[in-house]
Amino acid sequence: MYGDIPPAMRDLIEPIVTAHGLELVDIERHQGRAPWRVRVIVDTPEGDGRVAIERCAELSREVAVNLDVADLIPVAYHLEVTSPGFDRVLAREKDFERAQGSEVKIETRAPIDGRRRFKGTLTSFAEGAANVVVDGRPYRVPFADVARANKVHHFTPADFSGAA
Repeated sequence: MYGDIPPAMRDLIEPIVTAHGLELVDIERHQGRAPWRVRVIVDTPEGDGRVAIERCAELSREVAVNLDVADLIPVAYHLEVTSPGFDRVLAREKDFERAQGSEVKIETRAPIDGRRRFKGTLTSFAEGAANVVVDGRPYRVPFADVARANKVHHFTPADFSGAA
């Protein structure tokens, strides 16, 4: 989640992303044995996910140089810069606001009404909470309790037609 990004990393990367006319959605860090994987997820200000691969490559080069200079990652790492994709990550409150009416998957940090995983329709996002209907039952999931969330994309023939 956006709020879980280490502040030093966010303070270094977000201005670079903004200077490229994009928004920082999230930074995923997969740590363990080296090399670590660092995935920077960016989007357009419109939130349409249409970030050209060339822009991701430019951003990747600039972020990598700055990460190396700042020495924020203590081991070898692989850097990926990507757009949110079809199963777009919902990491910020405005991502939830944009996804209203869509099917979402949410995993919480602790159980809510005995469950941690919710897959259903995001009916609204208000007062810092996602309101989700799962199998006909409404749930209120506070944004602060969300560990990870994604919008669910259902492929249609139009996805393969080549029309953009």
